[in-house]
Amino acid sequence: MQVNGCLEGVDSMFKDLFRTKPKYVTVRPQAVSIKQDSSAGLWEKCPNCENLIYKKGLEQSFYVCEKCDFHFRIDVWERLRQIVDEGTFEELHTDLVSDNPLGFPGYPEKLAQAREKTGLDEGLIAGRAVIQGNPCMLAIADFDFMAGSMGSVVGERVTRTFEVAMEQELAAVVFSAGGGGARMQEGVLSLMQMAKTSQAVERHHQEGLLYLSVLTNPTLGGVYASFASLGDFLLAEPGALIGFAGPRIVEEATRQKLPNGFQSAEFALEHGMIDKIVHRKDLRQVIGRILHMHRKGLVPSA
Repeated sequence: MQVNGCLEGVDSMFKDLFRTKPKYVTVRPQAVSIKQDSSAGLWEKCPNCENLIYKKGLEQSFYVCEKCDFHFRIDVWERLRQIVDEGTFEELHTDLVSDNPLGFPGYPEKLAQAREKTGLDEGLIAGRAVIQGNPCMLAIADFDFMAGSMGSVVGERVTRTFEVAMEQELAAVVFSAGGGGARMQEGVLSLMQMAKTSQAVERHHQEGLLYLSVLTNPTLGGVYASFASLGDFLLAEPGALIGFAGPRIVEEATRQKLPNGFQSAEFALEHGMIDKIVHRKDLRQVIGRILHMHRKGLVPSA
């Protein structure tokens, strides 16, 4: 059998999926903020109820409208601030950066725009973290980076999250925020990330390790159809849009009137698709409690 030859052939097929990042230091933004749709002022308008909210108060309320409970979309830096024990996040896999393997017109420019807009090098960050004293592997997606779509680098980082978790016998926590599904600019190379990440989740599961998936608004397309829906626990933020295709597309395809709240987190919970809806202010405590209960080596208290 020409095993070595076959492996070398596979390596050469996928060598252009992503490349090693040049050796330079990336300065991560220290301040955290949500995307602002106004250029000035101390107030932010809730997109749901149009209530004017003092920006300082919005930060203190976890970026949740105190009038209608609408959960604003937040970036990865704010998510880290809210969830992770201070100073414990160690980012990994930063040497991977998207290339343009298919020569798709305008793709490098879109990537550059997304990097400038978000301060991220890709649509998902991953690394080791501690949540309420419980070590874990953590991955967080950012919708503002090309709508949270999953390209080769995002898929590779998710896969490596579970691989490192297996090596170190850690639970994995993933915050999904993808409405873009598979990244069309990478074609089938992007679609194959669905299978690759799902296989990584299954290997992690076979090792008897915990995977906690947190679905934020929106979690759709290939992201939901692969790793996001495979958690041992499926948590969601209130009002999050969850599903494969969005309600408008489903309605147009089926030519049927959809029920109220279709594909919302509340609808998903009612129909048994998720385990629990957790308010953002309670997420850190709930995640920490679940991690503690499933932490390897701990003896349950009497």
